[in-house]
Amino acid sequence: MGPVPDNIPESAALIVSVMKVAVYLRNRRLENDARYLGLIGKFVSAGCAVYEMKDDGRIEDDTDIFVSVGGDGTFLSSAVLVGDRGIPVLGVNLGRVGFLSENRPDEVVDAVLSGKYTIEERTLLQAVFGNIDDGLENIYPYALNEITIHRAGPAMLGVDVSIDGNPLPTYWADGLLVATSSGSTAYSLSVGGPIVMPESKVLIVSPISPHNLNVRPLVVPDTSEITLSLRSREEKVFFTIDNRSMEVSTDLKMKVSMAQFSLKRIRLEGASFIKALTTKLFWGEDIRNGR
Repeated sequence: MGPVPDNIPESAALIVSVMKVAVYLRNRRLENDARYLGLIGKFVSAGCAVYEMKDDGRIEDDTDIFVSVGGDGTFLSSAVLVGDRGIPVLGVNLGRVGFLSENRPDEVVDAVLSGKYTIEERTLLQAVFGNIDDGLENIYPYALNEITIHRAGPAMLGVDVSIDGNPLPTYWADGLLVATSSGSTAYSLSVGGPIVMPESKVLIVSPISPHNLNVRPLVVPDTSEITLSLRSREEKVFFTIDNRSMEVSTDLKMKVSMAQFSLKRIRLEGASFIKALTTKLFWGEDIRNGR
């Protein structure tokens, strides 16, 4: 580790001198991007022990923060790499919209070094399968945004859902989605689900392109256990868990519930979900509202 610069406050210098930072860049085409190199260089010049994570790498012991560089897809992959180790994840945006990775690379280092951030606890979903096939035994069963089932052929899909043992009417649709509050601005938003503040303790159940007109997205407590089974003339359906997907048998039976651990996400001072909605999704964009 190099020397701590003179312009770092003494209290921060004590923290920085022992800080170990894992940096993860999934899109290797950006490894020579000046923003990425500048981010690493700034951490190193401040005296941090920095190492780059690979997709098949192992997080080193005593890692203090995990920096995800790219977009929200990279952040979802970072959640898999971190798992249940409780290491805070900081999202740095080199992509487009970025709700999970909302921070610019030029602003994160100073904020971290000066302690101008908070750590959020983001709910994770856990999938438990009643019958294991199609390689499901090897899948990481946790999701930060959503778990979905989607038809793989032309026939519509029937999804039987129960909430804490209470059955709902069958959803006839292209598929079904179960999302966390974090995932409300991801796929859930595009299928007509509600926007939910990330700190809300709820899960969202939404049909994908429903064929019955009298069904709507349903918001349930995050303590709920959601049981899913399928009806289809097809043999296969698509199953996704965040940004990972595979074909599975329509015999799939699954329980979805809140995981027993959460993801720790670093939110920089001054960042807010409402600000992200207005700047990234142009919430309330109306000539009558002015700027």
